[in-house]
Amino acid sequence: MSNEPSPNTAIGGGARPGVIQLSIKEKAALYAAYMPFIDGGGLFVPTTRPASLGDEIYLILQLIDDPNRMPVTGKVVWITPAGTPGRQQGLGIQFSKDEAGAQVRDRIETLLGGAMKANRPTHSL
Repeated sequence: MSNEPSPNTAIGGGARPGVIQLSIKEKAALYAAYMPFIDGGGLFVPTTRPASLGDEIYLILQLIDDPNRMPVTGKVVWITPAGTPGRQQGLGIQFSKDEAGAQVRDRIETLLGGAMKANRPTHSL
């Protein structure tokens, strides 16, 4: 058994961040996952993996119809535990305040365009 984190795994507490691969194929799913109210932007990541607030996560994102993967680091700022009525289990990841974080936030906001002003429910609020 290797000590390397496998894809789709969030590992907390270690010196190295956990790795999560996430592919969002539809605009409605991106709208539901995006967390614009988080400083620097963030995404809700549906996962059953355990994590703690403040854990560092390395996200590898694939958005809508873009074949390119966008790597970004972030930290866990939101946890929706299993069994929360009306909510999907997962983690809210705040994008790092660096060039990669800014690029991912800008790409998401460009893809969402006017949908960001909609008043539809999301995974977080």
